[in-house]
Amino acid sequence: MTDHLKFDDSIPSIGQMAGLLAIDSVFGTAPVLCPRNERAEFVYKMLVAHTYQTCSRQDQGVIRKYLQSVTGYSTAQLSRHIAVYKCGRRYCCPYKRHTFPKVFTNADRELLAETDNAHKRMNGAATKKICKQMLQQGDNRFARLATISVSHLYNLRREERYQEHAVLTYDKTKPVDRKYGERRKPEPDGEPGYLRIDTVHQGDKDKEKGVYHINLVDEVTQWQVVLAVEGISETFLLPVLQEALRLFPFRIRNFHSDNGSEYINEAISKLLNKLLIKQTKSRPRHSNDNGLVESKNGSTIRKHMGHFHIPGKWAPRINTFYREHFIPYLNFHRPCAFPEKKILPNGKEKIIYKPGHYKTPMEKFLSLKKPSQYLRYGMTLKILQKEVKKKTSNQAAEEMQQSKQSLLQLIAKFINELPPKNLS
Repeated sequence: MTDHLKFDDSIPSIGQMAGLLAIDSVFGTAPVLCPRNERAEFVYKMLVAHTYQTCSRQDQGVIRKYLQSVTGYSTAQLSRHIAVYKCGRRYCCPYKRHTFPKVFTNADRELLAETDNAHKRMNGAATKKICKQMLQQGDNRFARLATISVSHLYNLRREERYQEHAVLTYDKTKPVDRKYGERRKPEPDGEPGYLRIDTVHQGDKDKEKGVYHINLVDEVTQWQVVLAVEGISETFLLPVLQEALRLFPFRIRNFHSDNGSEYINEAISKLLNKLLIKQTKSRPRHSNDNGLVESKNGSTIRKHMGHFHIPGKWAPRINTFYREHFIPYLNFHRPCAFPEKKILPNGKEKIIYKPGHYKTPMEKFLSLKKPSQYLRYGMTLKILQKEVKKKTSNQAAEEMQQSKQSLLQLIAKFINELPPKNLS
């Protein structure tokens, strides 16, 4: 169309415009690039020549498409020109954005940079005070800067001319970049061995640290192992962590934690690399990355061990209770809710909990396809099934409660504090 159409006095008829549009739909077109006033004048002549207001809707549509094709106007731009034509004017005047007059020159920006370099870039209010002092002391170069507002002074500091002459005297806060662990959410794809780990602190009292509970939960089966440590330094944490990994009946593939330094360090990284376990850590602004173990902290550890202070030296005695009673109860006899994920038509994910989806971690593990393929070396399904049949669910729960009460009463007697009543 650019070869045979120019912004001249020739006005095509409606039929000619329709024919040209049909050709352009096959071969394509490009708008005529002319000055704005020439395009506006051409639109006005076309509308007047065809008496646009009296045309049928079909003819108006042909005219609009033709004008858009020739001028390159958008639908909104052409509509504004037509509206101006209907009001009796020739063409739409271009919009002129209001701009405030510039008060401060490039010399002022350079002078501000010079002042900031001399005073090591003080805050805005202090810098404005210096500019006033310099004007009072006879330096007329500061006549405009002495009147600047504090907020606009910071605007000048962001401009390129200022930054070309300023010596930056500060460094922005840099995030801590630890090379241990990959920052992403694990994707187990229905396979066990993807652990979520978190630490629960039993509180401090009189500047004495309480015991720390190390909570590890498998994402797929919700198999849970809980052990206690006196402190979260490498001396206490590494041996207990190695034992906790061995208490899982299946091979561990992934170790996921938050960004706490007790897990994101060189010692833990070496341990996991030695065991061929991949380490990942939670992402910022993704609070659900470690949501499973966070919920288990409240529903198991806090529910049974409470919130009152337990001195750290009781960790070995607590671990005996965990190994003999608590861990078998959690995995062989305590049902957990397993959600069903449903994808809605809008693409969102909906979580549904159904009554029939409550299983113990052991039952969930056995429901997997060929569960024996995931077992670690030396573990068999017969061993696990034998553990389940040792006690009924109520027997395991009652023995666990009795052992827990004996332990808590012993601790309370030692620290001269009775355990809360809701721990039974």
